Amino acid sequence: MNILFAIATGIMFALGTFQLLRSDMVKSAMGFYILFTAINLFFFAVGAFNGQSPAYVQNVDKTVTSDPLVQALILTAIVISFGTYAILLGLISASARRYKTADLDTLDQLKG
Repeated sequence: MNILFAIATGIMFALGTFQLLRSDMVKSAMGFYILFTAINLFFFAVGAFNGQSPAYVQNVDKTVTSDPLVQALILTAIVISFGTYAILLGLISASARRYKTADLDTLDQLKG
């Protein structure tokens, strides 16, 4: 199962980086979102359940519990990535309205 997570995370990082380097701003934003998702998958793979009882259950029989910090990190990362993605799409929308294009190569040639 760890190999599957490693392969999926690597493919998502590669795809996100490829999309990030495209000249269209919308495709570049999709690359950011794929990278955010790859990071969340990486957190999930690293903090997979490895105890005998879940983290949110009262531990009365002294069994090994899973770490609840990973769950909190994933939820925080999802919220931060959603907010960052919303701001990024807002900036792309404002730039596309102002300059009438979403192509980064065209924006590089504008003066002023």
